[in-house]
Amino acid sequence: MEIEIKRIYDVYSADDGMRVLVDRLWPRGIKKSETIIDSWQKDLAPSTGLRKWFDHDPGKWNDFKNKYLTELEDKKEKINLLLRSCTVSKITFLYAAKSRDYNQAVVLKEYIEKNIQEKKYRRVK
Repeated sequence: MEIEIKRIYDVYSADDGMRVLVDRLWPRGIKKSETIIDSWQKDLAPSTGLRKWFDHDPGKWNDFKNKYLTELEDKKEKINLLLRSCTVSKITFLYAAKSRDYNQAVVLKEYIEKNIQEKKYRRVK
């Protein structure tokens, strides 16, 4: 399974595969009726408290990442459901943050890929 990340404001591509929004809040300036997403997984996003604390501050990145990884450990069932529901070989995680390097989609992608390699999640074919 291939996992990509992309800002929701980026241009849609048919090559995106299954498009999954991984933000807790709906992105500003985007109309639900005018965007192409297959799923909105707000429960996979960082908790409200963690999101507000981080505030996309690169200086807090390592602490944010570790805290979010801890939160993801409690969301394994939801991640498995998402992966099983994917009928294509590619998932694109969508996020709204301005930073392409410091956002939850980066952490979620890394977490899932690591766990697939360690066979903690079932691959979808």
